[in-house]
Amino acid sequence: MAATPASLDEQFYQPADSFFPANRTTGLTYDDVSLATLYSDILPRDTQLDVSLADGLQLNIPIISADMDTVTEARMAIAMALNGGLGLIHYNMPEKEQLSQVSRVKNHVHGLIQDPIKVGPDQLIGDVLEMIEKRKFAFSTFPVVDSNGKLHGLLPGHVVKQRYAKRKVSEALTHTGQIHTLHVKELANDPIGKADSFFTDHPGIHKLLVVDDDGKLHGLFTMSDIERITQERNAQFKPARDGHFRLLVGAAVSATRNAFGELDRDRIIEHVGALVERGVDTVAVSTAHGFSKGVGETVRMIRDAFKELPIIAGNVTSGSGVEFLADSGATIIKVGQGPGSICTTRVVAGVGIPQLTALYVASKSAQQKGVSIVADGGITKSGDIVKALTLANGVICGGLLAGCAEAPGEILEISGKLYKQYRGMGSLAAMKDGSAARYGHDVKDATRKVASEGVEALKEVSGSIDNVLGQLIGGIQSGMGYLGASDLGRLREKARYIRVTPAGQREASPHDIIEVKASK
Repeated sequence: MAATPASLDEQFYQPADSFFPANRTTGLTYDDVSLATLYSDILPRDTQLDVSLADGLQLNIPIISADMDTVTEARMAIAMALNGGLGLIHYNMPEKEQLSQVSRVKNHVHGLIQDPIKVGPDQLIGDVLEMIEKRKFAFSTFPVVDSNGKLHGLLPGHVVKQRYAKRKVSEALTHTGQIHTLHVKELANDPIGKADSFFTDHPGIHKLLVVDDDGKLHGLFTMSDIERITQERNAQFKPARDGHFRLLVGAAVSATRNAFGELDRDRIIEHVGALVERGVDTVAVSTAHGFSKGVGETVRMIRDAFKELPIIAGNVTSGSGVEFLADSGATIIKVGQGPGSICTTRVVAGVGIPQLTALYVASKSAQQKGVSIVADGGITKSGDIVKALTLANGVICGGLLAGCAEAPGEILEISGKLYKQYRGMGSLAAMKDGSAARYGHDVKDATRKVASEGVEALKEVSGSIDNVLGQLIGGIQSGMGYLGASDLGRLREKARYIRVTPAGQREASPHDIIEVKASK
């Protein structure tokens, strides 16, 4: 009897529980497989991407920016949350600075630039021009404040010209009495509505300065930001917020050790407590080897002290590793060892499992333990995210976001192209700055050579995070539409896999053409 089309499909395109065991002797990653399409009555624009990673941690898109010092600080975390995702602020900084970064996210008023670029009254306009050129600003109007933060006025763009380079800012500014300001108390519960009404009532004015009782600058609204926000209110993916309507943010914490090589319990608990006081929504115990005594003890220590706090821990690539961290108290497990573009763990240490195989094995243990897993590393395109989400609850992206304007670091120009620094947290420079514990080293131990497990690199500037996430979200929704999956749960249920040969991989990308415009 001839096989029916449906039964023939089942023989070739297999669900995860058939496909991965059948390929159990081979480590598979994203480009090694493709997903089979299914009948669909779902339009991509109608798909839902929200995910609950833990109690109290609900995201509207399943994307997290990596806790790397060239990827996520407050600006990136704010942008991620405004787009429905989550940013994990790295720990390669003083603890007080990390607390300040978390506070900036939690206290962010959507649309209000709380720390605008400012100039001083005694600066020369030539200095301002030099700053604009060096930092590649696309604007030339600046608030003018003194050393105490008191607002003196506004330096308008039409006087920021080379002909006035030797004049002081104080000679060219528009004084406070001649500009419109708003008292911070007037913002009330609807700062966007207040600013929107102001711009409507004052044609031709594009900036609104906010001051406090002492005349100190509290922030700045721009009309372009307000217009964008009012348009976004009808967007499909809302910002990720907590129960107090504040943006979500996470912070990475280090398994700090004292002079005797023991975990510094008091310091760890004190710092996590300070993060919680500032409203942090999750902490991440991030190391290269999460299936280890030190990580387990750190997670247990935090869990004992903070019963309800969602804890992200990793990294692991095995079911046993997931079970270990879940039993220690972690609620979200990071899966991935060595897949990142700037990670050399597999080369240096000879360990690590290709990402899709690792995700499958980890997912089975996660289901049994009732925890979430997130795919960390190796993602270079939206199709990789679709494949990862057939097994994981979310993804962590580093390299994909490192070129965004919101990522830390200065912009470099090389041969006419703009780049940003991007480095692995296992690179020698990053470990010297504080991440050595992440890789099991003590940077203060001068008697031993620190083996780096990452490289330093450059990423071409890729524009704003809004545009990059827009492209990624569009790709995820497209993949879900092809599989007839209305949400991420259905995507995991409906996924069917097949191995791809090197020739098949080549066929999947643009080929046999001269490409004149690459897709971004």
